[in-house]
Amino acid sequence: AMAGEGSTFRLRCSLLGHGQDVRGLTRGLFPEGGFVSVSRDRTARLWAPDGLNRGFTEMHCMSGHSNFVSCVCIIPPSDLYPRGLIATGGNDHNICIFTVDNPAPLYVLKGHKNTVCSLSSGKFGTLLSGSWDTTAKVWLNDRCMMTLQGHTAAIWAVKILPEQGLMLTGSADKTIKLWKAGRCERTFTGHEDCVRGLAILSEMEFLSCANDASVRRWQISGECLQVYYGHTNYIYSISVFPRCKDFVTTGEDRSLRIWKQGECAQTIRLPAQSVWCCCVLDNGDIVVGASDGIIRVFTESLERTASAEEIQAFENELAQASIDPKTGDLGDINADDLPGREHLKDPGTRDGQTRLIKDNGKVEAYQWSVSEGRWIKIGDVVGSSGATQQTSGKVLFEGKEYDYVFTIDVNENGPSYKLPYNITDDPWLTAYNFLQKNDLNPMFLDQVAKFIMDNTKGQTLLSTSNQFSDPFTGAGRYVPGSSSGSSTIPGADPFTGAGRYVPGSASNAVPPVGGIDPFTGMSAYQSTAAKVENIYFPKKDAVTFDQANPTQILGKLKELNGSAAEEHKLTEDDLIILEKLLSATCNTSAETPTAQQLQTLWRAVNWPEDIVFPALDILRLSVRHPTVNENFCSEKEHVQFIILLLKFLNPKGKQANQLLALRALCNCFVSHAGQKLMMEQRDEIMTQAIETKSGNNKNIHIALATLTLNYAVCLHKVNNVEGKAQCLSVISTVMEVVQDLEAIFRLLVALGTLISDDTNAVQLAKSLGVDSQIKKYASVSEPAKVKECCRFVLNLL
Repeated sequence: AMAGEGSTFRLRCSLLGHGQDVRGLTRGLFPEGGFVSVSRDRTARLWAPDGLNRGFTEMHCMSGHSNFVSCVCIIPPSDLYPRGLIATGGNDHNICIFTVDNPAPLYVLKGHKNTVCSLSSGKFGTLLSGSWDTTAKVWLNDRCMMTLQGHTAAIWAVKILPEQGLMLTGSADKTIKLWKAGRCERTFTGHEDCVRGLAILSEMEFLSCANDASVRRWQISGECLQVYYGHTNYIYSISVFPRCKDFVTTGEDRSLRIWKQGECAQTIRLPAQSVWCCCVLDNGDIVVGASDGIIRVFTESLERTASAEEIQAFENELAQASIDPKTGDLGDINADDLPGREHLKDPGTRDGQTRLIKDNGKVEAYQWSVSEGRWIKIGDVVGSSGATQQTSGKVLFEGKEYDYVFTIDVNENGPSYKLPYNITDDPWLTAYNFLQKNDLNPMFLDQVAKFIMDNTKGQTLLSTSNQFSDPFTGAGRYVPGSSSGSSTIPGADPFTGAGRYVPGSASNAVPPVGGIDPFTGMSAYQSTAAKVENIYFPKKDAVTFDQANPTQILGKLKELNGSAAEEHKLTEDDLIILEKLLSATCNTSAETPTAQQLQTLWRAVNWPEDIVFPALDILRLSVRHPTVNENFCSEKEHVQFIILLLKFLNPKGKQANQLLALRALCNCFVSHAGQKLMMEQRDEIMTQAIETKSGNNKNIHIALATLTLNYAVCLHKVNNVEGKAQCLSVISTVMEVVQDLEAIFRLLVALGTLISDDTNAVQLAKSLGVDSQIKKYASVSEPAKVKECCRFVLNLL
């Protein structure tokens, strides 16, 4: 073969099997050289290369979804499944996991509240899913480990990056986000419409494609390095060639485009409007799926190229395609000004160039092929013939995809309303939901339902059973972030580590808790040359902040009370009551704290934030007492109590208050009531507490590490996967910023406690890259406990 000969892609084969649009493709690991396709016909199919000819054979057809299947990915082999697994996502909101030799799912992952439209797999069995419900979820085996919240519209594309713990999501909100250990690190802006696809080039670079018909190349650090133009309509998918930076894209302009050295080197037109998906096989062949339900494979290899008859059949099919001028794929067309057939005598100037001619009153479209030196007919351009809307679900409304989006005018001069509709939906239910959503008179029900039926004639699918996938059914509009219940957190996005703040003071050493305890900086603790025993984890009891100087605290309280505004001032009696409370809870008297004492304390902790810290310190010490713990953490009081403490964790507030609020939360863990409350409110508390990491105050860092450790102690007793995932994410995030070795030590103990006796947690910690984060602490010389504890943790990982 001549050097230039193999550089053009030609048809290798066309595969029939799917009954409707092919929406997703991925190269398979087993059988070698094969791939998996998923379709709107609700199935997934596994294809193997046909040894005898240039085609592929369908190995088997997998069913498990009750609606369209929209995406697919392969989960790499593990000891349990040496051939890997296949994951598919669908419009039924589910993810099905299949083995390569069984047509029924091994298990089903439920949790998303809308269509799952993108999947990506990582090391250690992790799976990332993106959904129209605006969230992405991280799964490990059959459990959801964490939910990534931050996008404001559907997440169309997800990818796990090669570096552990890093993930990308692309959304209909036009942005791409980079997540590290479950937290948003960076947002990439530049695309002018929905981001539809992502592809990884290296550890440092990735590509994105979008409905704005452009491809962008980005650096992980946030910089857009290049923008590629060529498509004339939405770009749906992008796939990279093995071992190089060349790539392929497919889109709504009926084409597949091959990009080499940053240029569009070849355009292949298909006889279908929507070319939904593509993937590149190990041998460099390209597989594409389209709205005509046919899978086509293209190759540069002459051995694998289809026979002349098959290529002719493909060209005939292409020549007979009708191209709707309204899609704009061929630019503005004015039939009267077009030249005749003689125009095709002039050669084209570049591959993929299109030319329109008029012959006997018919407009035909041709495309220039450089490799063959001729014009190939790519279809007839037809006028608007009734329903030009393809049935391939490509109308976007609120970032989601529908077969139709109708505009309904209820009365002459009122506003018009958008009504999205899929042909699998029930027209009556859709009409009912539409009227509800827009507060319209229910008497229009028959009219709207009839309108839908009249305008979708002949377009209903097999059966309209009750498996609708209508984003408007159920609980109305989905509001991002609302899933976590009512949010009491003031301020903006929980992922931004808003402003730095000024360090406070208050340094407290932790007193010994009897015996040689690694948490005390007190009793000297030497490791002998003998085998060191793991005395560090799993830790069984909460760690508290007990150090107290009641005289100083009361002195400060009296001093600040003197300057307090009238409505906050405490009387002499109040101060005596608080003094009694302090002595009762610091074990200097045998009395039990009274209701009156707690009411007075509650008034004091509601002081303005610039003078409240002595009162918070009394709260921190008192809450260790069972009576106080029960009072503040019980069913009826706890809401106010948690709101109060969370308010002080605001990173923009005073550092002394942040510190004391964190310590008070740690001390809540001493009694059953406190533990129960801390576990119920875990998500809110941890999300807010982690924001205090941004100040470089070592005491705050130690308190934050201790809070995490106390959560780890509780989570070790109950197997709460999402709780452990959140804790691991916090440990990983806080490890990045903490310098103080006492805080590091407590994070290491927390980590060891979380992953002890739990293989799932070990896998998750590895997939977040925690092992590489902590390695450096294995060689710390002083204090020895850091090094020893770190080595015990690394043994588990």
